Amino acid sequence: MMPQGSTFTTRPQLAGTFGMVASTHWLASAAGMAVLEKGGNAFDAAVAAGLVLQVVEPHLNGPGGEVPIIGYDAGQSEVFVLDGQGPAPLAATPEAFGALGLDLVPGSGLLPACVPAAFGTWMLLLAAHGRLRLREVMEYAIGYARGGYPVVPGISAGIASVAGAFREHWPSSAEIYLADGVPAPGARLANPVLAATYQRLLDEAEAAGPGREAQIEAARRAFYQGFVAEAIGAYLEHAEVMDVTGERHRALLAADDLAGWRAGAEPPVTGEYVGLTVCKTGPWGQGPVFLQQLALLAGFDLAAMGRADYIHTVVECAKLAFADREAWYGDPRAADVPLAALLSAGYAAQRRGLVGPAASPDLRPGRPAGAEPRLPGYAAGVAAELAVTAGWTGEPVTVLSEPDGPGLAGDRSSGSGFAKPGLAGSVPAGDTCHLDAADRFGNVVTATPSGGWLQSSPVVPGLGFCLGTRAQMFTLTPGLANTLAPGKRPRTTLSPTLVLRGGEPYLAFGTPGGDQQDQWSLAFFLNHVHYGMNLQEAIDAPAFHTTHFPSSFHPRTSFPLAVDVEERAGAGVIARLGELGHRVTVRPPWSLGRVSAVARDGGFLYAAANPRGMQGYAVGR
Repeated sequence: MMPQGSTFTTRPQLAGTFGMVASTHWLASAAGMAVLEKGGNAFDAAVAAGLVLQVVEPHLNGPGGEVPIIGYDAGQSEVFVLDGQGPAPLAATPEAFGALGLDLVPGSGLLPACVPAAFGTWMLLLAAHGRLRLREVMEYAIGYARGGYPVVPGISAGIASVAGAFREHWPSSAEIYLADGVPAPGARLANPVLAATYQRLLDEAEAAGPGREAQIEAARRAFYQGFVAEAIGAYLEHAEVMDVTGERHRALLAADDLAGWRAGAEPPVTGEYVGLTVCKTGPWGQGPVFLQQLALLAGFDLAAMGRADYIHTVVECAKLAFADREAWYGDPRAADVPLAALLSAGYAAQRRGLVGPAASPDLRPGRPAGAEPRLPGYAAGVAAELAVTAGWTGEPVTVLSEPDGPGLAGDRSSGSGFAKPGLAGSVPAGDTCHLDAADRFGNVVTATPSGGWLQSSPVVPGLGFCLGTRAQMFTLTPGLANTLAPGKRPRTTLSPTLVLRGGEPYLAFGTPGGDQQDQWSLAFFLNHVHYGMNLQEAIDAPAFHTTHFPSSFHPRTSFPLAVDVEERAGAGVIARLGELGHRVTVRPPWSLGRVSAVARDGGFLYAAANPRGMQGYAVGR
């Protein structure tokens, strides 16, 4: 049975029999629950919640972004993955960036835009696995976009940080987000232009006739081949905008790139751990690092360790798995990824021997099936950073202020921004959302929407939303699995998790946080399976992560030996980590991670959400 727990938590683990929705924003969770109440299933609820997140967390995701989804369809008795990651434009080549004098794909502006995949992926989920009509799941997002929603502090801070840059360089963004100045926390903010876009998509859908599937397909077509694609194409044909390089650049994306793309389904990549089957995306996402970490950790008695030794072991295994990510991961449709070898027990046993009693300062990818690893050019920064580390005394550093933003605590690299001195304002990194849903029919779904952040790319005139910047995750170093190529998916960080027990769905969870996603969610999972914590206890437990390996976001920096730990871990644990050679940064008590989760066990449904960031909520009955 799901442990009920006896220790204090910030809120209860929810338990019921009808349905559960958990997400990074209470309005999205409530919208999903409303859909369950009117007869929808978990997939309908997820679509409604996902579209609401595009409105109420515009600093964290949008229609121009992406959304990997993992679900279990009880009617089909199988797990599916919707890739939800748009590919690079056909004009995007390393040579195109080289001609601009760039050795990294920028983290902001129009150059890093891939095909916007979020809307098409939500439509595929609704058509293939939902039961309600488009209007019944879309009306909540339209209502909040038209009538307004309460501004959370992260939106205010994000807009304030870019206000000058918006006014000077991205006027289409200023029209939406600075119409009445920087919105204060708690103020009511509407996006009537986005509301009109959603409404027209719905109108064109319903004009296609009474059939549910025909309406959904008509909406998808209106986005990728109709008025949305036309507006994007017309804007990008002439727009030259300022980005992180301090120069103005035009996009490589074109309307034809949207017309040629359609979301698709594929099987999950799986691994076994303590009698459970863990389902992740393929290596076009970082999801398999979760499985690699589990394979490494399977050789340790984690439950018997003291807390510092446990964190040390988990961090050292993370370093090894993420080093393999840098060397080997990429879109398997366009590159040879030795995934079977990377996930094999023999490979894990070989790599496990590298975990020693002291923190390793090195980035050490392995040799799956004997292949020689290569790293992207920016990974040379790991060695360069060691010069900084050499003078470290071993004393932990305490960060007294809140970190960069909800879910990005400790991610010292900016995923976007204007770097040129003298610009009025800077663009901080965007981030990500997450949602999970389970219903009384046996369906479970987990999704991690992201991209299309208001801070990273200008609003497309007439549409009310931004394009994404996910191409920044490609490398321009030739010959690697994640080297930029036309029509190829970038190796994303977005990483939901679904767990089976005895072939049935047991647990679904995830978190925002870029490179930290498969660290924070791993710690949650280990808290649950090894320490008997219920979902809320596992979420509330003190969190930690490492930034030892290169960031997936521009400018791809790394911090060798770095470990961020919430202060609640305790002075003794923190001191011991320093003695083991980790460069510890002590973070505020409730600052790392934004995990949410749902579960099915013993005839009950369960849910929990993160108190960090003061946004996430679970609802259910």
